[in-house]
Amino acid sequence: MSERLFGIHGAALELRSQRMGLLTSNIANAATPGYRARDIDFNAALAARLGGAQQGEAVELATRYRVPTMASLDGNTVELANEQLAFAQNAVAYSATLSFVASRVQTVTRALKGE
Repeated sequence: MSERLFGIHGAALELRSQRMGLLTSNIANAATPGYRARDIDFNAALAARLGGAQQGEAVELATRYRVPTMASLDGNTVELANEQLAFAQNAVAYSATLSFVASRVQTVTRALKGE
């Protein structure tokens, strides 16, 4: 029912939430030697999700290790500025998707009340 009600936006909200956690982990491990930064290819994950893959499976299929612009001596691939930018962009997209879902819920609530 949620897919019919929210369409692509329900799956997108779940994926953006998963990506937020992954980016947060990258930022938190910016000084951890040997840590390899990861990110979710959002378009690939959404396509997998809409193609019938379960949430965890779609994220796993679309998770990629980042290739750093400049390698560090300790093997850490986190580039803090890039991670912060990706986090900010994802947060804006998450907020927009959440607004759409909230609007859809309000519309359904008004319809149920007969307004």
